[in-house]
Amino acid sequence: MRNITHIVVHCSATPQTSTVQSIRNYWRNVLKWSRPGYHYIIDANGVETHLSEIAHPTNGVAGRNATSIHACYIGGVDAKGKPIDNRTEAQKRALLTRLVALKKMFPNAQIVGHRDLSPDRNKNGVIEVREWVKSCPCFDAIPEYRNIR
Repeated sequence: MRNITHIVVHCSATPQTSTVQSIRNYWRNVLKWSRPGYHYIIDANGVETHLSEIAHPTNGVAGRNATSIHACYIGGVDAKGKPIDNRTEAQKRALLTRLVALKKMFPNAQIVGHRDLSPDRNKNGVIEVREWVKSCPCFDAIPEYRNIR
């Protein structure tokens, strides 16, 4: 088994109406990835799709995939493509359920948002807004999931 240090929360940065298949097609046809971006993806109705076995790395965060598990909700942008936390209540419940299960499997792993793994460019020990490579998952995952044990 891989040494999992992070459970990473993502948004798809697509409309909430996007389908799992359309996201898979984007990875395959546009990005030319042979592996999916996430292990789990949750649609607006809270339906989770398992995309990859956790034993296999996915393409969630460049440079961190060997030691990370990735869970994503479909959405994260408004009608103009701007970052927004637009998780539905069903997505929030499904994501929480998935993160609790993953934390039980990997109790030493830290739950973070994709943006929290951005480089600390000024080396002050804090990933600040101006250092984010992207806004994903469009909410502050660390405090939201801090109490998952």
